[in-house]
Amino acid sequence: MLDIVIVSYNCERVLDACLQSLTATPPRREHRIIVVDNASSDGTVARLRERWQGVEVIALPDNRGFAAANNAGIRTSSGELVLLLNPDTLVPPGAIDRLCDALAADPSAAVAGPRLVDGDGRAELSFGAMIAPLAELRQKVLVVGNDRGIAPIVRRVERMTRQPAHPDWVSGACLLIRRDVLEQAGLLDERFFMYTEDVDLCAAVRAQGRTILFVPDVQVTHLRGRSASTAPRATRLGYRRSQVAFYEKHHPAIAPLLRLYLRARGEWPAGS
Repeated sequence: MLDIVIVSYNCERVLDACLQSLTATPPRREHRIIVVDNASSDGTVARLRERWQGVEVIALPDNRGFAAANNAGIRTSSGELVLLLNPDTLVPPGAIDRLCDALAADPSAAVAGPRLVDGDGRAELSFGAMIAPLAELRQKVLVVGNDRGIAPIVRRVERMTRQPAHPDWVSGACLLIRRDVLEQAGLLDERFFMYTEDVDLCAAVRAQGRTILFVPDVQVTHLRGRSASTAPRATRLGYRRSQVAFYEKHHPAIAPLLRLYLRARGEWPAGS
């Protein structure tokens, strides 16, 4: 049994397309789809209940963030596999089955992520090394350079995303995980309102002696930024809060320096 958990927030249109991609050619294995809505104000819940009767809907009374909303969906499910999926993704036929097969073929792996591409087919760097200052800088250079179409970086990201790998983490935009390992990890850490929760979860998985699997033969379209664009200021603040929380948890000696840096840039409130 596979449980597909999708968190929504004011993203009715992209969510509709995501659900269409999932149900047009559904996975072969027994599954259910759970959408957890973070108190959307755009009619998402009404639309779901009107059009998608086969989808289980959990309507939260307030916006609890990505990690907490995912956990609400996970706690209502029971499948041995859980797929965390962003609402701004499009899943082609057979992709989920192949991702499940890849995880089953590697008993040491507990998490698997596919190759993500944007709406134009350009690869997204959706995996990487554990977050730390130098690793984060390297990842940012590659991601920004790829987004801006800098040819050498685009070619490098294309090569990187064509090779199977066991990275430290894969993106929570499409992340398949074994339930027993997820529960042993304590689900997602809810101090991360938005961003870095996937890196933290993968760190907890690796602490159990399990590995992370990047599967380039499975490709999913990620319309990155479409859901976040509904509230760009809140998205930016959420990112910074999660970044600081991540450093406080994993690199406590560096966290005060990060806060000073962000305060100097006007991205962190004074006295906090």
